[in-house]
Amino acid sequence: MVALVIAEHDNASLKSSTAHTVTAATQCGGEAHVLVAGHNCGAAAQAAAQLAGVAKVLVADAAQFADGLAENVAEQVLALAKDYSHILAPATAYGKNIAPRVAARLDVGQVSEITKVDSPDTFERPIYAGNAIATVQSLDPIKVITVRTTGFDAVAAGGNAVIETIPAVADVGKSVFVSREVAKSDRPELTAAKVIVSGGRGMGSGESFKILEPLADRLNAAMGASRAAVDAGYVPNDWQVGQTGKIVAPQLYIAVGISGAIQHLAGMKDSKTIVAINKDAEAPIFSVADYGIVGDLFEVVPELLDALAAN
Repeated sequence: MVALVIAEHDNASLKSSTAHTVTAATQCGGEAHVLVAGHNCGAAAQAAAQLAGVAKVLVADAAQFADGLAENVAEQVLALAKDYSHILAPATAYGKNIAPRVAARLDVGQVSEITKVDSPDTFERPIYAGNAIATVQSLDPIKVITVRTTGFDAVAAGGNAVIETIPAVADVGKSVFVSREVAKSDRPELTAAKVIVSGGRGMGSGESFKILEPLADRLNAAMGASRAAVDAGYVPNDWQVGQTGKIVAPQLYIAVGISGAIQHLAGMKDSKTIVAINKDAEAPIFSVADYGIVGDLFEVVPELLDALAAN
């Protein structure tokens, strides 16, 4: 058995999601190969070759892969698929755009958002917003899988895989890259951050989120939000944590003014340490919190900052 990991990258570097996906691939048994489909992507390929557990890196370098269009990347995966027993992608926007296309063309069922590999054909994945874990067995000859990266530790660097250049498939011509609007931020990227400070509807307004910025700065944290805060227009969509937002598992998650709706808990309850601040002692967020503070967030957050400054 040999597993193929579809690397997520920006041509210059690998996204951390790739290292987590490689862990899942190695647990499927056999070798793990990584596909880097991009343009002028030598740096990303070198980074993939240094991941422990990777035996080979396949590089498809062509202009049609420059912007990661799903139609073209999926076509490149399909050109390689017959040589693999497992094809894995991270369960990110990137991976979720590619994997279903591959599964449909191979006429196999996709196994989505796995959090554990029980055996080469049996996997665990959360259902019902994480309230239950389903054990899924796939008898398909090629298993197409998306990996919830919070369920697997990232592999370490230290590998020395062979890098092989492969022929790039032609541009399928089904989509054209138009533009990209990238939010500029000096803070860590939300899904890769070790500390996250999130606000909810209890913040009351977008202006009130500014009270969280000194705390995030002090902890070198990313800023997040609940869906209720995003829907209310307090903060941008890319801050959303939850079942329909980003799935995170930082070392420390501070939930401020977040009640803890099931959809939000599904996106952050795997965090190593959870601190909740809410004036409602009955808020569901306290059921998953390691530490809880019942009080007015507009009083508690400044007090917390003063305590951090004192130490």
